[in-house]
Amino acid sequence: MYSALLIIGITVLSAFIASIAQYIFKKNLPRFKANVRELIRVFKNKWIVFGAFMYFIALPIYLFALDNGALSFVYPTFASSFIFVLLFSKFGLGEKIGPVRIIGVLLVVLGIAIVAMTF
Repeated sequence: MYSALLIIGITVLSAFIASIAQYIFKKNLPRFKANVRELIRVFKNKWIVFGAFMYFIALPIYLFALDNGALSFVYPTFASSFIFVLLFSKFGLGEKIGPVRIIGVLLVVLGIAIVAMTF
C-alpha cells in the first residue's frame, strides 16, 4: 500500500493534466452547429485532439491512484481540478472570477483537506 501523500500527489497530478485538457478545449473549440459535418471539423482540430490526448495521459495516472486508494478518498481529491480550472480560466482565458466562485473553490479545498485527513 502506498502512502496517503503519494496517492494525493498522483491524484492531484491527474487532476492537473485533466484541467489542462479542459483549458485546451475551451481555448481552441470553434463555434459549431450540432451536426455531423461540424462535429467532424471539431475533431480535426489539432488542439482538440491534443486536449483529448491530455485526458488520455491523465487516465492511467488516475487509475493508478484509484487502484491504490479508496474511491471515497481519490475521487474527492480529484476535485482539486476545480482549483486548476479556476486559475486557468482567470489567467489563461481572462475570465472574471467573482468572490462567490473563489469562496466555492476554497470550500472545495477545505473539503479535500478534510478527506485527506481521513486516509
